[in-house]
Amino acid sequence: MRSPIMDYLDDILTQTAHVDSGAPADYIPELAAADPDRVAVALCTVNGTVYASGDSDHEFSIQSMSKPFAYALAVEDRGLDDILGRVGVEPSGEAFNELSLDPETGKPRNPMINAGAIATHALIHDEPAPAVDRLLALYSELSQRPIRIDESLAASELATGDRNLGLAYLLHASERLSKDPAAAVEGYIRQCSASVTVRDLALMASTLANGGVQPNTGRSLFGRQTTRHLLGVMTTCGMYDAAGDWLTSVGIPAKSGVAGGIIGVLPGQVGVAVFSPRLDEHGNSARGVVMMEKLSQDLGLHLMEPGRPARSALREIRKETVEGEPTTIYVLQGDMVLSSIEALVHELVQNPPSTDLVIFDMSRVDEVLPVARRTSAAMATKLIDAGHTLILVDPEEAIPGFRDAQGRGMRRWTSAYLARHLD
Repeated sequence: MRSPIMDYLDDILTQTAHVDSGAPADYIPELAAADPDRVAVALCTVNGTVYASGDSDHEFSIQSMSKPFAYALAVEDRGLDDILGRVGVEPSGEAFNELSLDPETGKPRNPMINAGAIATHALIHDEPAPAVDRLLALYSELSQRPIRIDESLAASELATGDRNLGLAYLLHASERLSKDPAAAVEGYIRQCSASVTVRDLALMASTLANGGVQPNTGRSLFGRQTTRHLLGVMTTCGMYDAAGDWLTSVGIPAKSGVAGGIIGVLPGQVGVAVFSPRLDEHGNSARGVVMMEKLSQDLGLHLMEPGRPARSALREIRKETVEGEPTTIYVLQGDMVLSSIEALVHELVQNPPSTDLVIFDMSRVDEVLPVARRTSAAMATKLIDAGHTLILVDPEEAIPGFRDAQGRGMRRWTSAYLARHLD
């Protein structure tokens, strides 16, 4: 049985197929040659489950999406106070490659623009291994597979990196660079030339959503203070001079890259990633921005959306006999939001009910957000199509007038009625 979350991600690609504005980055030959029609989307919950659609196994360069992870590593190496004394956290309101520093402090305005990212890379310790090798190891641990540098892309970027070199010399002249300018730029470019997929990026973003803990391995890769600070910087600075529009329309911490990728983080719930090479005037993926807007609207991802911390919606699974018929009862709990309903859907897909009669007991459910209604309706359709009879115990009518995705109703029982008919 296919998860309705996968069906939804397929729909995202279909609904944004009309977005063909923009063009791949043309100032780096390797990026200019990218297939503009490739597209992918992925999300990963804080329990480590990845859902992906489109060209989800296609590799492309991480580019500026490396900046949050490099910044977090520098903070872990040196401490937050030391990094704040060297790199600012104020939105610049300028293009990502602007040749400027803060006029009062001489610091780069934030670590998400190139000047700040070059300074940040130079602050990463070269022990116990060179900074680039440590970053590659970090990418690999975040994504749970070996991540390598695209050497031809790195060479292409180095050959056309005069603007970045100019930024490095500007930093050096202001005594804000702790390495030789050429070495700092080479390290930064190699940091950006690592090859990733949207699956990798969604898993990497989910570690940030999970408070710095890699959701599958359980290893704490970043401290909670580091992660909280980083997400704040991503929220205000991650989308360059489009940060204000992004915060109001999408409303999650995010970072884009000029290869066409965007990552987003909803703390406590999910990491998301999209890919489409055509860029808008801000250097962000044009179709990717639209995909993220739809994800935010449909799934209730906006940070300003009222809601409570999520836990699994599934409290327990019981096998009972109801009116003489073998029955599987799923007891649900708490608030049904994206991450909590995903845990239920994942269980139903991986371990479908073995009985014809299936009961969902919602007597302990407090609130059901629209995304949970849509996802549960799609899941109900799949169960009915598979031959199951569904009964909903919903005393508070958390899902009023429930119908599956085809408009077919489910029988409703009260908790007392269910108790009387348990054999």
